[in-house]
Amino acid sequence: MNPHPQAVPSEAPAAPEAPAAAPDALGTYAARARSAELERLIAEDPGQFRMLTGDRPTGRLHLGHYFGTLRNRVRLQNLGVELFVIIADYQVLTDRDVADDLQSHVDELVLDHLAIGVDPERSTIFTHSAVPALNQLMLPFLSLVSVAELNRNPTVKDEIAHSRQSAVSGLMFTYPVHQAADILFCKANLVPVGQDQLPHLEITRTVARRFNERYGHGTWVFPRPEALLSEVPLLLGTDGTKMSKSRGNSLVLAATADETARLLKGAKTDSERRITYDPATRPEVSSLLLLAALCQGRTPEEVASDIGAAGAAALKKTVTEAVNEYLAPIRARRAEYARDRGELRRVLRAGNERANAVAEATLAEVRAAMNSDY
Repeated sequence: MNPHPQAVPSEAPAAPEAPAAAPDALGTYAARARSAELERLIAEDPGQFRMLTGDRPTGRLHLGHYFGTLRNRVRLQNLGVELFVIIADYQVLTDRDVADDLQSHVDELVLDHLAIGVDPERSTIFTHSAVPALNQLMLPFLSLVSVAELNRNPTVKDEIAHSRQSAVSGLMFTYPVHQAADILFCKANLVPVGQDQLPHLEITRTVARRFNERYGHGTWVFPRPEALLSEVPLLLGTDGTKMSKSRGNSLVLAATADETARLLKGAKTDSERRITYDPATRPEVSSLLLLAALCQGRTPEEVASDIGAAGAAALKKTVTEAVNEYLAPIRARRAEYARDRGELRRVLRAGNERANAVAEATLAEVRAAMNSDY
């Protein structure tokens, strides 16, 4: 395989771009409309797209992650989109003083991706720290954005507000540019994001545009990647708050059937016996109904109708059976991969080698464009 195929022609992005928009209501509406168009283009010719996505290794992935993004990664891979999955180990340090238990978390992420169906023969799984050329792109990219632009990024503001560091590090402010390097090193032209990540992607698009204008000499060195928004289901944790790695309220993919049953037995519901789907007034019950519906390929209303007045115990039994049945093949694949840790190392080494080849080719192109290839 060519280690650095052009994801898009050098002179233009893969598809006509929507105008850049601020991440307000109008911008989100435009992003959703463009996402629908991108889905049509993917169906017609998936080979014109290269996608970058990934996770920070800060803990085990859960069902919120799975239905929010992981399942979509596998779907796009299977359609024929070239997939790069970054395990962003360096980015753990943006909001933590130290990266605890990093090796174990990296292994867990690799296991989860293999278990859900990411194919290392068709997709590239790699670690951030293992690709030096990727990180060398940070310096020229930082020169293309102002301090004011980084300061007013709403996602950075939110990350700072919830930071776990004793003091906010300089890395926090460079986080959007770090992500730009992650995306642009492989010339990804498609990035699946949630609505809150649109400001980060806009920084990436700005970096690509400014680099092309300053150094491209009339050609496109980098594509301007586009956001692929999808409807992310709101799944609450077992305590009724947002499902989170750090809150101990999540249903992790690595859990056994018995562990899942125990966690769901303690899930928060309400005092009404008749089960109905009403996210506004019954968020905990509705989240459980939605989870069962996602696993069964039905609507939450249909699940609620089946349970009727049988109460919270019947609801939890239905959800437990649905989740355990859905996760059974994923758990089986996970257990198989977990028996051979050497295979995990092989997958990661192969992914790192592939990512390094792509990053080094991109860095050579950047140096040539900047007249610094001496």
